[in-house]
This record gives sequence, C-alpha cells and structure tokens, in this order.
Amino acid sequence: MSGRLAVLAAAGLLATVVPSAQAGAAEQAPRVDLTVLVVDDGGSAVEAITAELKGSGVPYRTLDLNDANRPTLTAAFLSEPSDPVTGRPRAKYQGVVLPHEAVFGPDSAEQAALVAYEKTFGIPQVDAYTWAHPGVGLDYTSDGGYSGVLDGARAYVTPAGQGGPFRHLRGAVDFEDNDPSVSESYGYAGRPRAGYTSYLDMPVAGGARASLIGEYAHDGRRELVVSFAYNRYQRQFRALARGIVEWLTQGVHLGQERNYLSVHVDDVLAPDARWDTARNCTPGDLDCPGGDGEAENPIRMTAADAQYAAAWQKSSGLLLDLVYNGGQGEQWKTEHGGTDPLATRLLADRAQYRWVNHTYTHPFLGCVQDNTTVPWQCAKDPVTGAVKWTSRSEISAQIRDNLNWALGKGVSVDRTELVTGEHSGLKTLPQQPADNPNLAGALADNGVEWTASDNSREPQQRSVGTGSLAAQTVPRHPMNVYYNVGTAAEMTDEYNWIYTSRADGGSGICESNPASTCLPAPLDPATGYAEHIAPQEARTALSHVMGNDPRPHYVHQSNLAEERILYPVLDKVLADYRELFAANTPLVNPRQKDVGTELDRRAAWERALADGKVTAYRVGATVTVKAPSGVDVPLTAPEGTRKQLLLGTTAFGTAYAGTRSAWTGPELLQTSITLKLPTT
Repeated sequence: MSGRLAVLAAAGLLATVVPSAQAGAAEQAPRVDLTVLVVDDGGSAVEAITAELKGSGVPYRTLDLNDANRPTLTAAFLSEPSDPVTGRPRAKYQGVVLPHEAVFGPDSAEQAALVAYEKTFGIPQVDAYTWAHPGVGLDYTSDGGYSGVLDGARAYVTPAGQGGPFRHLRGAVDFEDNDPSVSESYGYAGRPRAGYTSYLDMPVAGGARASLIGEYAHDGRRELVVSFAYNRYQRQFRALARGIVEWLTQGVHLGQERNYLSVHVDDVLAPDARWDTARNCTPGDLDCPGGDGEAENPIRMTAADAQYAAAWQKSSGLLLDLVYNGGQGEQWKTEHGGTDPLATRLLADRAQYRWVNHTYTHPFLGCVQDNTTVPWQCAKDPVTGAVKWTSRSEISAQIRDNLNWALGKGVSVDRTELVTGEHSGLKTLPQQPADNPNLAGALADNGVEWTASDNSREPQQRSVGTGSLAAQTVPRHPMNVYYNVGTAAEMTDEYNWIYTSRADGGSGICESNPASTCLPAPLDPATGYAEHIAPQEARTALSHVMGNDPRPHYVHQSNLAEERILYPVLDKVLADYRELFAANTPLVNPRQKDVGTELDRRAAWERALADGKVTAYRVGATVTVKAPSGVDVPLTAPEGTRKQLLLGTTAFGTAYAGTRSAWTGPELLQTSITLKLPTT
C-alpha cells in the first residue's frame, strides 16, 4: 500500500458524503468510479443481483470465477495510487458483489487485496448468499435462530431498514409459495451479534426475531449479509433488489428504476368474436369448422360497462388507455338503429381516459391474406410471384380517418402513437417474415413515431423504416385474459383446451410445445378462473411491474364486458403492490410515447456503456459524469442533491423511492454533468 493510501485508510476517508466541517479532509478524498465489481460463481444469487444492475442501468464489471483465464484480483486490479485525471488515489469500483464472504479463501492473496481495498476506500461488499455464523455477525441458527424452507414465510423490514436502504418498502415481505410440492426458498435466520444491524428479520421460536438481511460492520469494513437463497424472478428478491443496490452504491449511482403499470384496452367500440365452448374454437376464424366465416354472438361493452370502467378508474387510481376503432363504432351504430349507448357513455367520459389510435376499422395491414389455407398465407401475384401488400394509401387512410373521428368527437389523441390491428403491418412469423414495405411511409405520412408491437414476438424495440422519420416499436405484454371471452367460464374452458393434455380432453398443445406445461388436471369451470387463472396472471403482471419494465400490458374491450373478468386481475395486482411498497414508491403509469422514449434512452445508454464511452466518478460530495453528446444519462442520488448550473445549482431529479433520480445531461455551456451531494 502506498504512503498516501495508508494515510487515507488511517484517516477513515471513506467514499461517503463528506460534511462541510471536514472540508480540509474532503480535499484529499479519493476518486471512486461509479462502477460495481461483480465476482460471479455462476450461482442464482449473483445472477439475480447482476440482472438488477443491468436492468436499472448500473455499470458493472464481472470477474468470472469459472474462467481459468480470469484476471487475478490484486491491488492494481482494484485501484490506482494516483489518477491522472484528478491526481488523487482512484478506486475503480464503488461496491463489490461476492457469492459469499469467503469466496477467495480467508488466507488467500486475493482476499487480502480485497480487504485492503475495502478498508482503504470505504467500499461496501454484498455477500449474495451465505449462512448464519459469527463470521458474518450472526449467531448460529442453533442458538435461537431458524434454518429451513421459507416458502410462504412472512419477513419484516426493520426500522433500520425502512430508515435506510429499504425505505421503499411498507414493511412485510412475503416469500413466494407457488407450488406446495416444491421447496422454492431456503434460508438461515440468525440472531445479530455486535456490529450487525438487521434490515429484514422474521419471528422465530420464543418470540425472538432473527435476521435474513443485515449490515455487518467490522474491522473497518461493511458487508451486506443475505442469508437466504433466491433467483432473479422471485417476488421477495424483486422487492428487495432496489435496496440491495442502494446499499451497495451508498445511494449514488448511474441508472434509475421505477415500477411501471399501464394497461391498453384494445378494440374499444368494436365487437370481439366469442369462443365456442362446444367446438373449442372461435367462429369467424379459419380453423373453426361449422361456421359461415362470421363471428357468432360477439362480445361488446355496454354503456353500463363503460360507466363501471370510469368508476373503477377513479377508485383504483389507475388510468386505462382506450385503444379505439372509430369506424367500427360507426358501423355498429348504423346496424343498430342509429344509436350507440356505449359510444355516448365513453364520449361523455372522454376526458377520464387516455385514447390511442387503433385504425378506423381494424383491418389487417400486412400482406394481402390468402385465406384458402389454414393457416393463412401471403397472397402472391400470379405472374411475378411477388407478395401482395396492403397499400400505403390504405394504411394511411386507416390511421388518418381514425384520428379525424376522435378529433371530431372532442377526444384528445396523440397522433404520434398507433396500435395497428393485431400489430399488423409489422412482420408476422411464419407467414410474413418482413414488415409491410408500405408501412413506414404511411406512418411518416401521419406523424406516427411510436407503433405498438407484441412483446411475446418482439420484446426489443426496433425501427420501422429508416432515416429521421422512422418510427420506433413499443413492445406490449399480452395479458393471459383472452380477447374472445366475456365470462369466467368461457375463459376457463379455452384455458383448459390450451393447457390440458389430449387425455384430459385438451388440445395437447401443451404436450407438443416445449415452452409450455400441462395442467395436472382441467380447471373447474366454476372456480378455475378465480382460483387459478386470475391470481397467476396477476403474479405475472406484478413481476413486470417490479422488474423496472415500462412496457404496457394489453387486453381487449371484451374483458371489460359481461362479467368484466379483467378487474379481478388488476385489483389483485394493485392490492399486492400497495401492501408491499411504501407511499414514496407509487406506480408510474406512462402513456405509449413515454414508454417508447424510455426504451429508446435505455438502448442508447447501453450502447454508450458497452462502447466504454461513459466516465463517471465521485470525489467526496461531488459526482462527475461524462457521456457521448446526445446520450441522456440515468442518475440516482440522495435527497438534497443539487445539479451544478453555469451559475449556481438547482435541485436534481425527481423524488422516487426515497431518492432523487432522472435522465439528465450537461447544462448550458458544460461538457459534463456535475452533482453536489448533501453534506449533512
């Protein structure tokens, strides 16, 4: 260790906020890069934390223990005695993630280098999964603790946790128990010793409490000890992940995170076809025998359904996006005596919703479909063999006419947003492997910048067209509440058809599809939706919400009609969310263009990080970030942080989850971002 580093260690100049009274000491504070070191053993715990870092935009470097050619962890790997930019000692990593506290061996040179580094620069360490023992500040579980399966257990964030890194949680954290026949979580809850502060604990025998997560301060170092197993998808980890990163980075890091929920209701004003429980198909579809090609007994909302939707929005606090087909509404009106109580009710409440253009009459906008075969195929010119496409003028008219319908009714619509019928026009595998070449031009004709895609087919955002006028896709999550059902019994019947074996009367799709699994037995039509389907779909949607995923979910107007089967799913999502998260972490409900902008920014940020074009570090109470011109930077910092202007400072970011965060860039006449952290 150099003499200068030794002085820093002795003086206790950690990479934390420096009080103004210590201005002299702050002048000697080291440079600490805003990058995390992840030591990876291939286990699920480290993988989960890595996924959290990546998903929220925090830069990290992986040291793969399974790579025989990996670098050796030395003082030079971790730090520099004098940084050429600042002239100060440099810590290359602001935090370290280890599989467990003894991964390098207690007497190894690598462990010694790591300990010296953490002591010198005040770098925190996360022990991703370990057991309760005195070496991590806990009693053995035999001394009044607990070890075993945690499925269904309820743990609690302690006052220290709520006042610290887990301030975003309300209090109770339940461990998942999705399958009673499978052990999903295992852990060790130990009673704290001196130097250990518990952040998450659980009751144990005798009325005592034992810790599952806590901070162990010892020998000039700090460790976050996690003593239960988990993977990246489990709800308990997703709830705690933000706090683990906040602790690891001391609340100052690149990247940001939100909990998003938007719900698109497609086909508003249009009727949807109905599943036939006897024929196990949807009349009107090509593969449904015995029909005449027309939908039978279609499902459509009523005025009462619309009134209920408006009232539900108000009571739930969640704004719905109505993805509408004006021409379908006009056709319905013509066919039903010139009146449409549904449209009348929706238009009376038009200001209570967000509206999204879904084309005027919901046609298929890709290739011209040849329906003489099942499945359909793209029609081709009999002479040239070229694929026939829906024309640019037809696509443009569908977009324009639906927009004009809304404007004529006093409905506020953002012309930059579009959802085509069935996401058509975009490539549809296997029949149509490329976008309709006329789509991009039609989108540009109408000023469309964000067009929806199906996340189950295309989870990544991409451009439609080329050049400055190209639109971007906005992937949407399809909810497993089917478009062609209006009742719970219909939903359960179709679900059984898809997810039960042929021997149990199902289609057998679940047997032949490697990505699917079959139900052990068909669900009861009377109870299957409420007891199995709705809770499962709510769990899936909540996992997206808790995964920093802004992509909208989409359903259909039929799910708000008749038995209104969507609401139990959304009610459970909202109830579970509000039971878990504190008021400082509200749901964010972005509209389609805001989702598109968020995904676009993330992609640019990921490219900048991958190309090594971002420099970010902290010196005492000052954070400096440099990124390529035009690339917005996601930043998170404590409350009280201010951003440097040309003259003076301004409050940084917006409040969320007890921190301040924002996408930001350099201020006027500046080439870098400078934040001033609170010093008290």
